[in-house]
Amino acid sequence: MSKYAVIQLLGKQYLVSEGDTLIVDKVEQQPKDKLEVTDVLLVTDGTQVAIGQPTVAKAKVVLSVQDTSRGTKIRVATYKAKSRSRKVKGHRQLQSTLLVEKIVG
Repeated sequence: MSKYAVIQLLGKQYLVSEGDTLIVDKVEQQPKDKLEVTDVLLVTDGTQVAIGQPTVAKAKVVLSVQDTSRGTKIRVATYKAKSRSRKVKGHRQLQSTLLVEKIVG
């Protein structure tokens, strides 16, 4: 079993291991920048498990920003009965691709 962690980033929780690629909501860092996440809720190396209350002390996950782009298009439709009112809009959310470089803890 490999080393993995549960982190909290931008209000959401992710299960990550070293070498993983994450697609998350847009982060403010530029591509090739490093991002350190200290909100680590759980860390394990295969034999020992550290569970945070609420976070694990001295644990961090180092991420690097690979790319920022737009996600797939979703359709947002509104409809009002009896008035023949219909509207269809499209939306593409900004997303960042992150690479998990190292889990410390």
